[in-house]
Amino acid sequence: MRIVVMGAGTVGTSIAEMLCQFKHSVTVIDEDRQRIRALNEKLDVRALTGSAARSSVLFQADVLGADLALAVTGSDEVNMIAASMAKAMGAHRSVARVYAPVFRDASTFDYQRHFNIDRLLSLEHLSALELARGIRSPGSVAVENFARSNLEVHEIVIAKKTKAVGVALRDLGLPPKVRIGSILRDGKTWIAGAEDRLAVNDQITLIGTSDDIDDVKDRFQTETPPKQGIVIAGGGETGFHLAGTLQGPRYSIVLLETDRDRCDFLAANLDNTTVVHCDGTRRETLEEERVGSADVFVSCTGDDENNILAAIEAKDIGARKVMSIVGRPDYAAVMSKVGIDLAVSPRQVMARQVMGFLHSGPVVSRTSLAGGEIGLFEIDVLPDAPATEHVLARLELPQQCLIAAVMRDDYVRVPGADDHLREGDTVIALVEESAVDEMLKVFSVNGQ
Repeated sequence: MRIVVMGAGTVGTSIAEMLCQFKHSVTVIDEDRQRIRALNEKLDVRALTGSAARSSVLFQADVLGADLALAVTGSDEVNMIAASMAKAMGAHRSVARVYAPVFRDASTFDYQRHFNIDRLLSLEHLSALELARGIRSPGSVAVENFARSNLEVHEIVIAKKTKAVGVALRDLGLPPKVRIGSILRDGKTWIAGAEDRLAVNDQITLIGTSDDIDDVKDRFQTETPPKQGIVIAGGGETGFHLAGTLQGPRYSIVLLETDRDRCDFLAANLDNTTVVHCDGTRRETLEEERVGSADVFVSCTGDDENNILAAIEAKDIGARKVMSIVGRPDYAAVMSKVGIDLAVSPRQVMARQVMGFLHSGPVVSRTSLAGGEIGLFEIDVLPDAPATEHVLARLELPQQCLIAAVMRDDYVRVPGADDHLREGDTVIALVEESAVDEMLKVFSVNGQ
């Protein structure tokens, strides 16, 4: 595929390097001549010097008809302008990296829709979601970025007999915003159907918002999981997003931050989170805050070395599980050797997101579930696609496909059999790998 990367900093360079490894045709734009010179020497890319926010530079980069345009400079505003221009000039998909949370908050102004950008991505938010996935038990896959919604997929193991065991899914009486997506039993995974009945030891996926899923979990679990104590060192954007993601009755959260003004912001914007003004990288502080009794300690300050040392100290004084943000991917590879249970590299998280966008036609992004047996697709409903011709019940979709959610005009809902897809809708679909090609025929136009 042909990809234009706008920005040759650490993020842009790592993305370009990854894309080159997969033999994609890559063009990189940056204003810094030294960065461009270094890229030309290191990678097999076309590197151009100039501002990604200028049409002449984008035209020179041949953004017209590019499969994907990625704006990952150090400026949010430049990224949004560059991604918007790239889309308007003919790029199939455009993605912009943003840091400030306001740009992703559509409640006051929808920057993504206004600038016609396919996705606004925050490294800090993505990293927080990855950490949250490691904390949650028995496991979850956060897919918040799908369709600009708060959708999540939670994996639940039915360990003991409950009221849901032996009952057809259609008779469970689940709220309309929650759906069972797949069932894993005896090593076999399949898309859940209305007549399927759950059994003890099944592993199921629940699709919905975090709050809605929490409301129905007790139907599948006989015992409420014990409340977990979480200590987060670092109240930057990653720590802030992590605390916000975990807020709820299942977690008791303490957030340690050195900056007084930032503490005031955190306390004002986080409910049910205790914010402490202190240095969370010092051992005496960790002991004073009783980190030794914590179920999980997470270090996400802005410094790799401080994060690693704080996590090691927390483990040494008794924290059951420790996690850390590490900017350098080579650090992440050796974290388990020093006792750190999970190390998250923002660059690697972003790289996985980018790989999910490398699709043509109606597919916006794709994530693998159930060990790769099931794909979670985000799909645009194109004009004149077969998907617009009938209600869902009459579409020629394979049995191994489940339309889990539909987004229309910024409203996300779980569809029924009588729902009719329209041009401009965004669909979230779970599909078994063997049925992907058949499913895509329903959403493709003229074989595209």
